[in-house]
Amino acid sequence: MTNISVGDLVIRKSHGGDIVFKVTEIIRDDPNSIKCVLKGMHLRLVADAPVADLEPIDAEHLRDEIVRMEGMHNESLKRVMLRRGMERKQLELTRAEPKKYSFFDLPGRVLHLDGDEEYLKMCLKTYNQLNIEAVGRCIDEAKQADHVVALLEEYRPDILVLTGHDALIGGGKKDFKDIQNYRNSKYFVAGVRKARNFEPSRDDLVIFAGACQSHFEAILASGANFASSPTRIFIHAYDPVFIAEKVAFTPINKTVDVGDAITASVTGVEGVGGLETRGKFRLGMPKTPYG
Repeated sequence: MTNISVGDLVIRKSHGGDIVFKVTEIIRDDPNSIKCVLKGMHLRLVADAPVADLEPIDAEHLRDEIVRMEGMHNESLKRVMLRRGMERKQLELTRAEPKKYSFFDLPGRVLHLDGDEEYLKMCLKTYNQLNIEAVGRCIDEAKQADHVVALLEEYRPDILVLTGHDALIGGGKKDFKDIQNYRNSKYFVAGVRKARNFEPSRDDLVIFAGACQSHFEAILASGANFASSPTRIFIHAYDPVFIAEKVAFTPINKTVDVGDAITASVTGVEGVGGLETRGKFRLGMPKTPYG
């Protein structure tokens, strides 16, 4: 039997090694059938697999995976910054004020609750790179609904992200409409409902919720503006960040182009979707030498 320990990076042989996972727990309920609980290294997925199906990755495989994922991340950042520069130039051209004063930006602020501490750190670093003010809290998916209202009262964000891990569970033919067939979707729905009771307007509080394979329709119906996963595919760790960025930098007098927002994500239209939503960006003037 392969020697697997908690913290190891592995692939599933039965799936052709398509995803790199970290082993988070080893379950030995049956001595003849030891299972491991896995979380995606870059995908918001939780799964389990027999230990015999797992194969540790070597240093070269890990390096290739990091280079590939960081390349996708950096490409997304470049696209965002290029788009933002063009939008800013166009916005300033529409202003009638004399150009003797310069403008300053006030994008939307984010509260991000994540069931995974490593993903949260990655996302907060990316918010910083995107010049978005963000507060993050690592809270288990099942407990996010218990904490979300108090955190909304404390931080009063413009955008709320509820994410972590999710997955379709059970074997055989699945009923995609039954929320009990999802690992964490019911918790995201509960969190969104609590947040929406706190702030009913989808324009005053913009909500993204969900993770890999989440029940997209149920999350939207509970009050979210954006959610995953329309076709029940895996989503990338950074997808919520890039959706939030598009909302944060769309002017308040404009509606977020849903197609543009989805295109800005890493996964695209099969992984995330949503509703028309008013932006959260405000342009101010004058920019002072003291700010």
